[in-house]
Parts: sequence; C-alpha cells; structure tokens
Amino acid sequence: MSSTPRTPTVVLVHGAFADGSSYARVVTELLAGGTRVVVPAVPNRGLASDAAYVASVVRGIEGPVLLVGHSYGGAVVTVVGREENVAGLVYLAAYVLDEGESLGELQSRFPAPPLGEALVQRPFPVEGSDAPGIDISVDVARFPELFAADVDSSLTRVLAVSQRPLAANAFGEPAGAAAWRERPAWGIVATADKAIHPEVQRFGYARAGAQVVEVDSSHLVMHASPADVVKVIREALASVTA
Repeated sequence: MSSTPRTPTVVLVHGAFADGSSYARVVTELLAGGTRVVVPAVPNRGLASDAAYVASVVRGIEGPVLLVGHSYGGAVVTVVGREENVAGLVYLAAYVLDEGESLGELQSRFPAPPLGEALVQRPFPVEGSDAPGIDISVDVARFPELFAADVDSSLTRVLAVSQRPLAANAFGEPAGAAAWRERPAWGIVATADKAIHPEVQRFGYARAGAQVVEVDSSHLVMHASPADVVKVIREALASVTA
C-alpha cells in the first residue's frame, strides 16, 4: 500500500533590513490553510554562518521542507537548499547566486539600484577581535520610498526603525553551493523594486530554471502583494508534494 506524500513544512527566510515579521501576512494565510510554517531569525552576519544557522533549523524539521527566501534570504536558501530534506526553493525579489559567486559580484553586472545611495554604515563589536565589524542598514528617512513604497506608511515607519542590518562582509562572501542545480525553483520578480534591480532577479531565476511570476510590487513584496506570494508558495507545495 502506497503512503500519501507529506506536504512540506514551509521555512520562510527573511532578508537584510528586515526580520521574520516581514512575512506576517503570508504566515497568517498559510497557517489558516493548515500549512506548517517556520520563520527563523537570520543573524545577518555573513552568508556562510547565516546558511549554517538556517540549515540547522531545517535539519531539525521532520519531513520535507520548502525553502522560501526574500532578498538576501534568497542567497541563504540557495546554500541551505542542499540539505537532504529540502524539496524545493521559492525566491521572492531575491538574489539567486551560483556556487562561488557573491552578492556584490552578481549585482555589479547590472545597473545599481536606488537603494545603494541610501545605505548607512555603522561599526559593531566583534568578539575576540579589536577590529569592529561594519553593519549596513537603510537610511530611516528613505526606507519607505526605497523599500516598501506601496505598503501602508504607518507600517513602513515601524519597519524603518526596526530593520535588522546586514554585516558588510556578507556582500563579498561567495556562496558555498547552488541548490537550484538539484532542486525545483519558483521566483517572483518585483517589477517596481528599488532595492534589487528587477533584471538581477530575472537573470538569477532564468539561470536557476525557475518558474517565474512578475508582480507590480516594491521590494517588500510579502507586505505589498501577500496573495501573490501565497499563491506561488501553494503552487510550489502542490508540485513538490505530487
């Protein structure tokens, strides 16, 4: 007697300048539909260490996993996706790296997004080192227009002052794996994105052989167009479960 395939747990991986709450509207819909969801807090300290942390979360989940990565989180899930229980990858306005490629290297091939002019650097202490690390965040005053122009302004003001920075070294760190070579992939292009140029997204998705949907949305597509995000996740779940 054949057993019924188990629907994967959805692991939602946030990106830079955001945290797990950026998935709030998506989580609400998925939970209402009976989907198991895990939203880890990504340290945003470096690609290898962030991927190692998320991989430890994935290994602790019983059964298959569908990884969803937004923005920098796309680079993270590209590495984490090599875990044995990962069934597929979903990219949301994301960087999709090849093995050995860095965020900075991929971005340099395309026009610089407006967000680049609004990035702020601040030092942070590094345990065991006299030299500080450098955190990158978005200027609070410009965050709403560049990150989430089509999201309610009362919310973007909160997001701007609660953003989770990304360590500068993450931009130059090469990806240790490209799981899309072995896993099916889906991608959403945010066509009004001012943080990651839409052409960066299109290039990465095409290279990964992803099934692609384009949405007229700012970078924070999970808040701006949650129904589109949930639809793609559910399509991916149905595909990998079948």
